[in-house]
Amino acid sequence: MLIGTCLKAQVAVQINVGTPPMWGPIDHSNSRFYYLPDVESYYDIQSGMFIYYTGGVWVHKRHLPNAYRDYDLYNGYKVVLYDYHGTTPYMYFNNHRRQYTRGYRGEAQHNRGEREFQNGNRKENSFGNNHEGEGHGHGNGNERGNDRGNHGGSQKQHR
Repeated sequence: MLIGTCLKAQVAVQINVGTPPMWGPIDHSNSRFYYLPDVESYYDIQSGMFIYYTGGVWVHKRHLPNAYRDYDLYNGYKVVLYDYHGTTPYMYFNNHRRQYTRGYRGEAQHNRGEREFQNGNRKENSFGNNHEGEGHGHGNGNERGNDRGNHGGSQKQHR
């Protein structure tokens, strides 16, 4: 006589909604992607990855390409893609690049990290342009942390 043993498997599904980076605009928590016009890249808040086109393909990386290792994400403009809800914002890259050219500046932006700047109490974060010993304080994620960007996104933004 065989006695079957029933094993119960418990499956937990966790959706990790990422925290916007300190260099991200404040009060824009209901979007997933930023378009970074100056570097023609996207940033995926949920995954913490930059998305950019290189070598004929769109890649997801924790940092921008070396050519932009000194790019200051705190001072660069971020187009918040409110109306895009997919996973491949770069499908709209040609529209984004045309609408938000390099040097584009929309409404004034304040970064999440600026709140810590008030009263001279800025706390240095664990990411940024500390690339190869260069401690600039602000950065592109080429060292550590949640700095990410990517190419593509939706059309609605302006904030």
